[in-house]
This record gives sequence, structure tokens and C-alpha cells, in this order.
Amino acid sequence: MNELLHEVWWGHGAVADLGGAQTATALLDLFLRFAALSLLSVGGAMTTAAGMQKFLVLERSWLTDGQFTGAVALAQAAPGPNVLFVAVLGWNVAGMPGVVATLAGTLLPSSVLAVAVGRLGALHREARALRAFNAGMAPLILGLLLATAWLLAQPTLASHGLATAFGVAASAAWMLATRASPLWPVAAGAVAGAMGWYG
Repeated sequence: MNELLHEVWWGHGAVADLGGAQTATALLDLFLRFAALSLLSVGGAMTTAAGMQKFLVLERSWLTDGQFTGAVALAQAAPGPNVLFVAVLGWNVAGMPGVVATLAGTLLPSSVLAVAVGRLGALHREARALRAFNAGMAPLILGLLLATAWLLAQPTLASHGLATAFGVAASAAWMLATRASPLWPVAAGAVAGAMGWYG
């Protein structure tokens, strides 16, 4: 019974088998890194995926590239808010405590900052500096999203470069040319992966 409870609580994460003090340190490290990234998530949590991947895959080796990309893809395919991928990453690293650490780290700082800045912005809506700041954020957010897209395409670029490049280009063209749901390119990618064309 204890083994079952341990598995339900911890899952199969990389932190699950560490000792008590090491586990607490790892969870605190996870929370603090995601809290720091939260303050940079100007265009949403997805814009910080590159930082999350660097920490979880390259620095700590708690996840592989494939696990990271799979967690993001699974969460993005599920209905609900865009930030769900953070919970899936946390689960893969440390089970339920990982979910709590990653979600709290992602949501708390950015929410407090958003409320504070939102109130300040409402008071100074017409200020020239605020308008310039808002105008400057658009290219920054676009750059962060492109970096995230590049990062998520890496696992398939190595083995299926041409098919992946075509899929990305076709999806981008579809989204720019139509007002249709982004679920159509996602579905096309799922079919292509199921057919073995890439993935």
C-alpha cells in the first residue's frame, strides 16, 4: 500500500528517488527557477519554454529532449489554459510535488506583477513611456515564441528535417492566410506523425 501511495504521489519523476533533504532542495530549486522564468513570461508561459528546457534537460538532466517536447505537446493538445504544460513538466520531474512547485513558481510571481502593473497602467494609460513600452513588447514576444517553436522542433529536425521544415512552413502559412482554428494544423501534424512521415 505504501508503494502505491508513493507512486501516486511521486509518479516516476527523476526527483522521486532522492533522499529527503535532496528532494526538498530539488523542489525548492524547481520552484525558484520557474519563479524567475515567470517574471520573464511577457507573452505567456510558453515564451519561457526555452528557459525551462535548458534547466530541466541540459542543466539538471531531469528530462530528455523527447520527454520535454512530449509533455509540451500533450498539454497543448488538451483543452484548458496554455500554462498546463508547466504542470505536466512538474509531474514528469517530481510527481505531485513537482506539479505544485512548477505551477506555484510560474503563477505566483507573474500574477502579483500583472496585478501591480495593471493598476499602475490604468492610472497612466496615456503616458508616452507606457505606450512605447507596449509597442516594444510585440517584437520581444514574437522573438520568444519563435525561439520556443525552434526548440520544440529540434527533436524531429535531426531525423526528419525536410518534413519538419515543411510542416512548420505550412502551419505558419495556414495561420497567416486564414482565420481558421490552429487545431487544423495540429491535427494534420498528428496524422503525419501517425503515418510515420515524421516524429
